[in-house]
Amino acid sequence: MSKQETVLDVRDKPSLSKWITLSLQHLFAMFGATILVPFLTGLSPAVALVSSGLGTLAYILITKGRIPAYLGSSFAFIAPVGAAMSASGVPGAMVGSFFAGLVYGGVALLIRALGLKWIMKVLPPVVVGPVIMVIGLGLASTAIDMATTDPDGNYSLTYLLVALVTLGITIIATVFFRGFMSIVPILFGITCGYIFAWTQGIVDTSNIAAEWNNITSANGIGEFFGAIFQMPQFVIPFVDYGPLSVLSLEILLILVPVAFVTIAEHIGDQMVLSKVVGNNFLQKPGLHRSIAGDGIATIIASMLGGPPNTTYGENIGVLAITRVFSVFVVGGAAVFAILFGFIGIITDLIGAIPSAVMGGVSILLFGIIASSGLRMMIDNNIDLGEKRNLIISSVILVIGIGGASIKVGDNLEIAGVSLAAFIGVILNLALPGKEKGQGNGKMFQVEDDSNSDNSAA
Repeated sequence: MSKQETVLDVRDKPSLSKWITLSLQHLFAMFGATILVPFLTGLSPAVALVSSGLGTLAYILITKGRIPAYLGSSFAFIAPVGAAMSASGVPGAMVGSFFAGLVYGGVALLIRALGLKWIMKVLPPVVVGPVIMVIGLGLASTAIDMATTDPDGNYSLTYLLVALVTLGITIIATVFFRGFMSIVPILFGITCGYIFAWTQGIVDTSNIAAEWNNITSANGIGEFFGAIFQMPQFVIPFVDYGPLSVLSLEILLILVPVAFVTIAEHIGDQMVLSKVVGNNFLQKPGLHRSIAGDGIATIIASMLGGPPNTTYGENIGVLAITRVFSVFVVGGAAVFAILFGFIGIITDLIGAIPSAVMGGVSILLFGIIASSGLRMMIDNNIDLGEKRNLIISSVILVIGIGGASIKVGDNLEIAGVSLAAFIGVILNLALPGKEKGQGNGKMFQVEDDSNSDNSAA
């Protein structure tokens, strides 16, 4: 793509009016998916918004303001965070997420020192593709439960109707919308599903009404702002809990391995982003910086009680359509996200969304995640006619989707995505013919020059 097509380049600063409008576009693009993750895991949507905004600003700083990427809640961590919360509550999930962020930092240091080829040996497409499929398909039952079950745990035809209407609207928006609207089908689907759910009488608006009453009945500016802005429910280490008291090997084994999968996804996002913008971000400012930025964003989220963060494909789509690559615009979206996290009525609006609406959207989203894993294998020409590839992918899928686990005593369990990824890596390293699992190598097809990486530091 030629530079002549660029409306605003990476370092260009728009006028204030355009700045606000363009930043709000990015906010809307990430909003639906970012709030869905805490909704599914039981974390605070307000904290997720704040941590995504702070994480994005940290990412921009670490990458020297050279990569226009927005970071939001990671779908890959939904099941692991849920499992960690079942074992040790929110503190346990946050401690595990913190160490997952440290893994990013370790990988960033290795890439800076050694380049990229070693990643290809550890995480080839024949491993990463099936693991991504496990992430999506492993959440399928969650989506169906949300779409069919009322708050009392009973099957509800009304909830199913709302879910199907939400799903249908989201599909129509995804297929037929053009321009910017094609980037926000999730938000559009949730909004329309929300309205339809209200007509079916399954939306509890009591908190919204109470919040609105507080705002409209406020006396004076101070009371007015006090009614609008509220402190999110942060969960802060050493204040709300002692990290060492919840740290366990089980928590680490649940969450840390997932970081390697999201790192592979991150590299793919960076390649796409490089093509869209016309700059090789893997070399300058360097993949080690962008991965470190993801890691710091995840660590920030873990220190506040939010879900782990990752770069968002939705926002890359906004860049491709608008040709506005300014990091100032992305940074403005991050500031708006932080601001929205402190507005109480927005939190109440999100909290009132029925599970059926989120279930309808999730049916599509989780399926897309699984399909993207399949697409990774196809794009890289992974030949399942080769016995080693067939064995590796088959074992990963059945172990991950089947819910296999390894239990040691009463306090240690490795299960789900983590176990599937771990066994996939072991099989790939142990079986002969490793080059067959790499396909055409497109997944990491960049100039592997660690010296240029170092010079960019």
